[in-house]
Formats: sequence, structure tokens, C-alpha cells
Amino acid sequence: EDMCKEVGAYPQCAKCPEFVQPDSTPGVMTWEELLEHMDNLGEWGRGELKAWSKQASALQTADSKSQKEQATSSKQDLAHRVQLQNK
Repeated sequence: EDMCKEVGAYPQCAKCPEFVQPDSTPGVMTWEELLEHMDNLGEWGRGELKAWSKQASALQTADSKSQKEQATSSKQDLAHRVQLQNK
């Protein structure tokens, strides 16, 4: 690779084992690149929706537990007040 660079043949050299063809359209997105990008965005979006759904489910579960605890606490408080008033 270094030798090819010295002789000026590097960009066209196909014999180098680690040679990667430079982008033939720098700064411009081709259809293949666009389709790959859109696929990646779709996967990312599905992952985000799954995470948001999981978080919302956890919040709803926590909220329903706190409502049950409040209802139980309210019943206990009412029973305690009744006992105090009946004395």
C-alpha cells in the first residue's frame, strides 16, 4: 500500500489486500445508500417505539400500584376515623 502511494498508483491499485475503493460520489447519496439509510432509520424507529412502549407500560403499572395503595390507605384511614368518632 505504501509502495503504491509512492508510485502514485494507490487509488487504482487492486492488488493491495486492505484496499477500499474511495467513494465515487462524495457528498452525494446514491439510491443504494439512500435505501440502506432508510432501512437503518426504520430499524432505529422500531427500536425506539419498543423502548417507549416498554417505558409507558412500566409507568402505567407503577401508577396502578400507587392507586391501589392509596385506595387501601383511604379505607384504613376511614375505618380509623370511624373508630375515633364512635368513642
